[in-house]
Amino acid sequence: MSKLYFYYATMNAGKTTNLIQSKYNYEEQGMSPVVFTAAIDTRFGMNKITSRVGLSIDAISFDEDTNFLDALASMQLDCLFVDEAQFLNKRQVQELLKITYSRDVPVLCYGLRSDFKGELFEGSKYLLAWADKLQELKSICFCGKKATMNARLDKKGNKMKEGDQIAIEGATKYNVFCAKHFFVKG
Repeated sequence: MSKLYFYYATMNAGKTTNLIQSKYNYEEQGMSPVVFTAAIDTRFGMNKITSRVGLSIDAISFDEDTNFLDALASMQLDCLFVDEAQFLNKRQVQELLKITYSRDVPVLCYGLRSDFKGELFEGSKYLLAWADKLQELKSICFCGKKATMNARLDKKGNKMKEGDQIAIEGATKYNVFCAKHFFVKG
């Protein structure tokens, strides 16, 4: 029986690199993986997933109106990958569950757990609640401990406490911290 997986982490933990490698593994076995990414993230162009280490693949963009059941209805599908899964909404997470169980297809979602204020994204909230398998990918705080928090920084390098939940522009800077340094440094 296939499962819904949620691979979550802070920024810069290797989520996208892991997704690209997993997709390659399916293709190497002659299977047909399908990859979606959030349309809101255009840092590397539309319908493109690019990792910090320079790996890149094409993907299908999704937005808040995307219906995954309809989008995948006529596609051959051996595995479904979703990058930037924090941008999913509740309905879409339910659709991914239906795809997992009705088509017996593994669905692997990769995304952030929380935003720069330490609050859950909607997609992450429901993936944490409903995924069959949760896997944390790790990154490191400057102190050497496991980073669990994302911080948005202003132009002077100070941690921001206010602002829109989503800011993807290229000039936006982020850093990751362990919980102690996220709350103490703030």
